[in-house]
Amino acid sequence: MVQVSPRGDIARICAVEDDGYRLYLEYPSGQSATVDPPEPLDWAVGTVVAVNAGEHYIDRVPDELWPDRPWVAVVRLRLDDVTVVDASGSLRLLDTNGVDYDNENTVECRESVGVVRVLSEKPIRYLDFPGEESGVERFRVEPDPEGATFDDFGGFRDVVDRARALIERPLKQRDKLTAIGARGIKGVLFTGKPGTGKTMLARIIANEAGATFYTISGPQVFSKWFGESEETLRKIFDDAKAMTPSIIFFDEIDSVASHRAESHEASRRVVGQLLTLMDGFAAANNVVVIAATNRLQDIDVALRRPGRFDWEIEFGLPAFADRQEILRASARGHATTGPLPHDAIALKTDGWSSAELAAVWSEAALLTIADERETIVAEDYVGGYENVERQRPRVTAENAQVGA
Repeated sequence: MVQVSPRGDIARICAVEDDGYRLYLEYPSGQSATVDPPEPLDWAVGTVVAVNAGEHYIDRVPDELWPDRPWVAVVRLRLDDVTVVDASGSLRLLDTNGVDYDNENTVECRESVGVVRVLSEKPIRYLDFPGEESGVERFRVEPDPEGATFDDFGGFRDVVDRARALIERPLKQRDKLTAIGARGIKGVLFTGKPGTGKTMLARIIANEAGATFYTISGPQVFSKWFGESEETLRKIFDDAKAMTPSIIFFDEIDSVASHRAESHEASRRVVGQLLTLMDGFAAANNVVVIAATNRLQDIDVALRRPGRFDWEIEFGLPAFADRQEILRASARGHATTGPLPHDAIALKTDGWSSAELAAVWSEAALLTIADERETIVAEDYVGGYENVERQRPRVTAENAQVGA
């Protein structure tokens, strides 16, 4: 009669307590477990075992039973005796063998022998995967002669004048400022509540200055791959230097560069990289970095030191005269008929943001279409205001609840 051992799952010992009463196991799937034998086991790290938890059974098995599946990694450092590779964001140590490979090669590896072969001389990236838009093109917007102008940005004359002085003029007259010996302006911080026109003004300045515009938000930058976020930023800054004049715009910078003491590791690396990049370009590069936020208190303090975002422009809620200008500027982009009550609407919208004022026209257009007409009339305009007004208490209450 042949005795059959209980069926067990293959695992490998990755650590052993000094007294031998506890073993730490790793499974081929990446999961881990601990075993507390009744008697101390003198088994070395790397021993392959079969484990049957239901039968309280563990026994040594031949090393050949451990699956030696291939996996892909990028070589980060090759030394004479060991090689450091990056596998899915985790740094691993392999013995250096006779295979011809260099740093930054994409390689096939097996744990038993190390690097098996070179798959590509370039490091594989998350952004290189088929179907994904690669490079910095997805962040870059070329100047558009038909794009929005300062005339389309109603109100906030002081804000517009200050932004033109700090950003547009230095971009257009960089040589004159350099000749004078003035310190170049690297970073400008736009602060204010959502919907006050920060992003729109940044785009207009880029258009008016004939500058290449790069727009970046947190979700676009952060990657699950180790080092990918930092490299994306480096590529954007390098591209901006080559495409001057340029504006790099960070929308909601607080989501990218929060306080390092309170953020996770990936965010800390991104903030550190951003600081290095801003310190690394000179006035002659003719690049200005603009960052927008409505949570100034959440930004890492190092970003606001001299030579970085040391200029600040605050966007408040529009006053009565600003609201009049915003409504009239918005009207120019719509087909209208007859006189429109801009002053009356401006009077009723105290405390409204620019985005809310623009929404009046969207609602008015919907009412126009519902009546099967081709132009907006005063009745649609007033109806648009009333529709937005009804929405504001609900939105305000929801925001207050989320903030609480």
